[in-house]
Amino acid sequence: MSARQPMVARQPMVARQPMVARQPMVARQPMVARQMSLLQGTLDALVLKSVEQEARHGYGVAAWIRRTTDGTIAVEDGALYTALHRLEKRGWLASSWGVSENNRRAKYYGLTDRGRAELAKASTDWARYAAAVFKVLGSEGGG
Repeated sequence: MSARQPMVARQPMVARQPMVARQPMVARQPMVARQMSLLQGTLDALVLKSVEQEARHGYGVAAWIRRTTDGTIAVEDGALYTALHRLEKRGWLASSWGVSENNRRAKYYGLTDRGRAELAKASTDWARYAAAVFKVLGSEGGG
């Protein structure tokens, strides 16, 4: 009698979708916690950068990130507004009410001095992290 290998169904190939920043889930393992922290830190840096030159409302922040990344990164509303409130609570963003280009009342967020300092730190950290990742990806595997 020969043992049969179970058949494995292959997943159909799907079109590549833009990366979507989602609200972090509660981490159960240290590695997952570090990954979630990295993702949250990434979103924070993107949001801070988006308001570096001018104040923007939430939709404007998401549109700026999507446009600047050529559609590669799309931020979900829940993650975005959680990040905006978190950054405002930390004193990195300040907000004020204004009127949007659609003539609607909107909360605009701008960078504070503390936020500018955090953006500079996050940019340096990300440049170092990205360089390390590219170094690994460009290396010969093994030994």
